Parts: sequence; C-alpha cells; structure tokens
Amino acid sequence: MRHILKIHRSLQGTIPDTDHGFTIESFNPAVHKQAWLNLNNKVFVNHPDQGNWAMEDLENRMGEPWFDSAGFFLAIDKGAIVGTCWSKIHHDLVHQAPVGELYVVGVDPEYMGHGIGRAVSIAAMNYFFTKGIKDVMLYVDADNKKGLKLYESLGFN
Repeated sequence: MRHILKIHRSLQGTIPDTDHGFTIESFNPAVHKQAWLNLNNKVFVNHPDQGNWAMEDLENRMGEPWFDSAGFFLAIDKGAIVGTCWSKIHHDLVHQAPVGELYVVGVDPEYMGHGIGRAVSIAAMNYFFTKGIKDVMLYVDADNKKGLKLYESLGFN
C-alpha cells in the first residue's frame, strides 16, 4: 500500500544557493511544454499519479487557477531541461495564510546527484518568499529515499 507523507518547513528569508552550473529559468508554455512533458514522463515512468501524462494532462493543470508559469522552474543544461520544480500557492485556505507547495520536483535520471533537485527547489522557495509566503509544504512517497533526503536537507520535516 502506498504511504504519502505531507512535510513542511517555514521560510524566514531567501535561501542561498550554490553554484551548480545549470541555468534556472521559468517555464514558458510556448517553448517548454513538449520538452517538459517528455522529461516528466521519463522521471516518473513508474509513478501512479505523475507518470504517463499526455499533453492534455499538462494543459488541464495549466488551466487551473493556481497555475503560475513564473513559479514553475526549470534547470537547463546545453539547451535541454534536466530538472524541474513546479510550485503552486494555496490561496484558498480558510483562516490560514497562503501556503506554498513544491508540487512536482523531478530530475532527469542521467543528471541525478548534481544538485539539480536542490537548485530548482531553492528557486521555488525563494520565489515563495518574494510573494510573502511564510510556509511551504509538499507531498512525497514515504519510500522515496532520495527525495526525502533532499527535502530533509532543505529543512522539511
């Protein structure tokens, strides 16, 4: 049975990043849709929710009121997308300040271990901070050891 964790961290300021050697840019639907979809399906090939997406799946989510391409970060190497952190802000919480979510974080398996997941996650959290967001959360499978290690190193618990 699948066990999904919801983990959190607070934001007190921007988070410094290391020089990782990749370009970080925001998602441009006119330029990046197909390449992002290809990477997503490669990264999440066996994932029950995130894998095997069609363009319509991506476009449906882009049509959601929370979609903000400025908060959808890509790591680029030699013109190719090698990592991603798609974020969203939950504005609809009752009696609670808005909360940022690291919605989809993924790294091309050929680029694992190069700090890409960290870099795009930091870009998203710094984006949240510029928007006045003080709390960040994410959902992660309990058996995703690499993901949990990354998120714990970023202060999530």
